[in-house]
Amino acid sequence: MPDFRIERTKRTIKKFAQALLVLALASTFFALGFWQLSRANEMKNPTAIPVDNKIYPVQDLAAPTGSIPAASIGKSVSASGHYIANFKAPNQIDGNGAVADWEVALLQNETNTAILVVRGLWKDRFASPDIVMATQVEITGTLMPHQSDDRAANTSSQLSRLDSSLVVGSTDLQLYDGFILEKSERTRDGAVDRTRILEPKLSHDVPGYYWQHISYVVIWWFMVGLVIWMPFYRRREEKL
Repeated sequence: MPDFRIERTKRTIKKFAQALLVLALASTFFALGFWQLSRANEMKNPTAIPVDNKIYPVQDLAAPTGSIPAASIGKSVSASGHYIANFKAPNQIDGNGAVADWEVALLQNETNTAILVVRGLWKDRFASPDIVMATQVEITGTLMPHQSDDRAANTSSQLSRLDSSLVVGSTDLQLYDGFILEKSERTRDGAVDRTRILEPKLSHDVPGYYWQHISYVVIWWFMVGLVIWMPFYRRREEKL
């Protein structure tokens, strides 16, 4: 009789352990499926980056020795110095989806570094003829990441994309990654009045594709059903 009770206790413990294992695996697979579903929803409805109205000196958010930190992208920055080069950036797209050629300048900062600056539309490049290469300017704008896709041919006077690596050969200065999309520009004579580029809306990118995430949801939740079904299948096999 005692042996029977011991065996029954062992079977009870074994069933309880199996139930816990099934519950743990099912919960894990369900959580993974729910996480993939959340990622799919984020991709379909991307979250806009919160607006930070504070203006930071560009050197406080980035350094010319590395990439722009993700947390600094889209923030308002200030810089001062003088322009040392001017470029045309064709086929650029603004926040409204309008395609146009932009005027891009290389601004040498007071710290003997340089950063690309989008001043406005290329057709308006003569709007402020008083600004020459030696003119001291103070600017504010939005810090943007460098572009990775070419929009046109790259020449000595034209940039195929907004990327400081394209102008490394034209200066000995250390270059910031990315560029500043100007909102304002001021000289000692006052503010420069010209049309500025509407910045694109930045959002948190979710890696992958929508249907890829949905397929993972199906796979993980199928695994939930499989884990729950397996004990019943084994029990039926034992009876047979």
